[in-house]
Formats: sequence, C-alpha cells, structure tokens
Amino acid sequence: MITYFLRRALGAVAVVLVLSAVVYVTFYVAPGDPARLACGPRCNPEQIRQVREQLALDDPLLVQYWHFLQGVFVGSDYSAGTAVLHCDAPCFGLSYQNNQQVTDLLVERLPATASLAVGAMVVWLVVGIGTGLLSALRRGGVTERVLTWLTLAGTATPVFISGLVLLMIFCAYLEWLPFPSYVPLTEDPEQWAWNMLLPWVALGLLESAKYARLTRSSTLETLAEDHIRTFRAYGVRERSLVARHALRGALAPVIALTAADFGSIFGGAVLTEMMFGLPGIGQLLVRSTQTIDLPVVVAVVVITGAAVVIANIVADVLYAVADRRVALR
Repeated sequence: MITYFLRRALGAVAVVLVLSAVVYVTFYVAPGDPARLACGPRCNPEQIRQVREQLALDDPLLVQYWHFLQGVFVGSDYSAGTAVLHCDAPCFGLSYQNNQQVTDLLVERLPATASLAVGAMVVWLVVGIGTGLLSALRRGGVTERVLTWLTLAGTATPVFISGLVLLMIFCAYLEWLPFPSYVPLTEDPEQWAWNMLLPWVALGLLESAKYARLTRSSTLETLAEDHIRTFRAYGVRERSLVARHALRGALAPVIALTAADFGSIFGGAVLTEMMFGLPGIGQLLVRSTQTIDLPVVVAVVVITGAAVVIANIVADVLYAVADRRVALR
C-alpha cells in the first residue's frame, strides 16, 4: 500500500509539472506581450518596459518558468508599484484587471463552486444509482424501457436547456422557487439551499444519466457472476442477494467515477454557473478569458488539472476498498 501511494504521488507530481509547463508555454510564450496585457491599452512604451522588468519577462524562458514554479510551491515576492509584496504559496501573481492576488480571487469563488459540486454530486448519485439499479432489476420490462429512454434524454439534453426549462417552470410559471441568487452558507443556510436547488438539479440530472447507465451495466454483470448464481442455488432471497453481495461489486466503478468527476467539476461547471449566475470558479474562468487575464486563467487551469490528478488517485483507492478483488499494485 505504501509503495503504491509513493508511486502514484510521484506520478501525480510529474503530471502536474508537465501540465504546468504546457500551460505556461501556451499562455505566456504564445504570440502576444504579457507586459502589454498587464499594463493595459493606455500604457506608453516606458510603462510597458517597467512592467516587463517587474514581471521579469526579459529573463530566459527557463528562469521565468522556475520563478512560476517557485511561486506556486513556496510563494514569492513581487513588485506592485513602489512596494514589494509577499505572496504565500500557491501564488499565481496578480490579476491584470484589478491587481488582486489570484489566489484571493480563487478563494472568494471557491465556496460557490464547492456548494454546486457537493449538491450536484448528491443528486446524480441518488438519481443515477437508483435509476440504474431499478433498470437492472426490472430488466426486459416496461420499467427498464422507460428508464432507458429517460436516461438517453438526460444525456442528450444540455445543461443550459434543462436549466432554462427549470427556471421557466419553477420560478416563472409556478413561482415555487426564487430566481437563483447565490447566498453564502454561513449567512443564511436556508436561503443558500433554496437558491442552490435548481443548479443542483440541472447539473445533477445531466450527470445522473451517465451513472444510471454505468450502474445498470455493472449490476447486470455482477448478477451474472458464478458466486451470485451459487447463492441463488442455496436459496438466498433476491433482495438480500442484491443488497449484501451484488451491490458492493456493482457500485465499485460508480464510486471511482464519482471521485474523478468531483475533481473535474471545479473547472467544468462553467455552463451551470453562467446559467444561474453563480459567482464560482467557472464563471471567473470565462470572464478572465474574455479579458485575457492570463494569471487567473493559468491558475484555474493548473488547479483544476491538479484536482483531477488527485481525484483519480482517490478513485483508484476507493475502487480497491469497494471491491476487494482489485489489488493496489
């Protein structure tokens, strides 16, 4: 186990380093002058030269990348006008738009994205696993065909369509829910839950279709195994057979996929956040891309990539815990 974790940790560090190098080269070495972007359109050549000196853009590329890594892992000092400020790790520098530390911007947006991710995960697990199990246990019947069509419809419906339909029905027509306006959990838990309900459902239903298909296929595969047939031959009741023996193996791939999806959703819920006006990391990424705010874009891409790498390690471990037949080698 220890050897497995050490090997995966080293592999994760290597992947994150390669990702950071690719992102850095893509955004900072590609055509365009970061100093001009940081200074703004009204800067004269002398001001642009000063910004280049502050950002150390005249240093060799490897030195610039080393300063970037140093800021991410141990923090760095940088110039802001006549002052020299210290930025604790992970430090991605200052935003080109408002001169705020990029890390502070991400921390401000993290609660909204985390709220969306956790709530949507609960929805897609409850709906997806429940639908998949029911479809597998009612194989060949009307229930399975109906659930299969609903699953296909959920997969084919983009989140901006389902989100718009939910807003029209529950907010505009029935007036059961307020139009979503993010309220922090620490300020008013009840309003936080009511305002997050539709975003949770919109994103959760989209993802639940994938989990329903996976749960159905893995359940049918597990129920066809030899030890399940042996239990049936000994007269074990079907409900006990599914709950105590088949469900554990059937849900192992679902648990692993959940960990991986939860890591990627922090940068991948862009449409949901834009649709419902949530001040999350995805919305920050879109706006920073529109204004060419390179430090923010680089920070979001690197952090999202690192979260996906870590989530995949967690997924492997959870898979092995859920299914004892899988060994960590």
